[in-house]
Amino acid sequence: MTESFPPEIPVNRWPLVFGVFAGLGVLFYVLQPILLPFVLGALIGYLGDPLVDRVEARGGSRTLGVALVFAVFSGLYLLALVFAVPMLLQQLDGLIGRIPTLYAWLRDVALPWLQDRTLVTGELLPPIDWSAELMENWQSLGKMTAQTIRQLTGSGAGLLAFMANMALVPVVAFYLMRDWDDIAEKILMLLPRDWQAGTAQMTREADEVVGAFLRGQFIVMCALGVLYTIGLWIVGIELALLLGFIAGLASIVPYLGFIVGIVASLTAAWLQFFDWMPLIYVGLVFGVGQLVESMILTPILVGDRIGLHPVAVIFALMAGGQIAGFVGVVVALPVAAVVMVFARHAVAHYRRSSLYGKDGEDTIEEAEPALEQDPPPEPDTDG
Repeated sequence: MTESFPPEIPVNRWPLVFGVFAGLGVLFYVLQPILLPFVLGALIGYLGDPLVDRVEARGGSRTLGVALVFAVFSGLYLLALVFAVPMLLQQLDGLIGRIPTLYAWLRDVALPWLQDRTLVTGELLPPIDWSAELMENWQSLGKMTAQTIRQLTGSGAGLLAFMANMALVPVVAFYLMRDWDDIAEKILMLLPRDWQAGTAQMTREADEVVGAFLRGQFIVMCALGVLYTIGLWIVGIELALLLGFIAGLASIVPYLGFIVGIVASLTAAWLQFFDWMPLIYVGLVFGVGQLVESMILTPILVGDRIGLHPVAVIFALMAGGQIAGFVGVVVALPVAAVVMVFARHAVAHYRRSSLYGKDGEDTIEEAEPALEQDPPPEPDTDG
């Protein structure tokens, strides 16, 4: 029988626990401006730790494993930087150039068709001089970029701090990846002895949940992005890479990548071909992608270990961004997964406690048949 949330924790220790977590939260919020390199380094270290463990299990040194993982990560980064990023920027530029065509189709074709079949009347979209609008926005973007560059280069200390922060990422990742197991063990040994067994169990569960998301879901996102890109490229969509990238990135929330990707791809296909057959092919691409995700990728790479509701994922991302910007977005889902594990143990502990009732160990499923009886059973007063 697995050990659950430790019931023997004295009540007078809980204020200390809550105080420690509150202090860590305040410290994180105060130090947020300097945490980005450490958060990114910790993320890389966590993602690479299982690979380093495998190298170590085969007889290699941990330092050798870290070097091999760094070589793999660096190679993938260089490939993306050399090939994918320029193509994405080129297709993004092409998408911006298609905005006038999309707006004209909405104003002159789609909305009149909708007005003929509904009670909507009046001019829904005003005419816009897109040449002037795009020129003005490009000039505004250029001014903002120039101003940012002047601010960075105008302050030697600011530029030096930015470069130092970026240089810290691989350094932090290297040392954390090399010493990850030792650091985790030392942190666990700092806890009171009667907490260590339960905390170790919950840490293992949290690691399984976070690992399933960060490693499994990340691979699913990349695989779907590649699959959608190849499928749209075969159909002949000019913005295949951009649309596949967007759909794969949105797949961080279940079904959101499918919805966003198919809507954007159908729109792009119609504006490019003005024919129904490419729309059918686009639907087939995303239908195959959804089948591959639900029947192969997610069961193998993720399974049912995450347990985060899609609404919880969206809320965690938005809350993290609101609280701590980009750093908050990076740590939002791992923190939410860990909180979910601890909350599950806390609820189980509560349902075994006297506060819940004498029959607190009964599950909801066991209690449902009694609740469905009509009339309810009379209480036993013989005893």
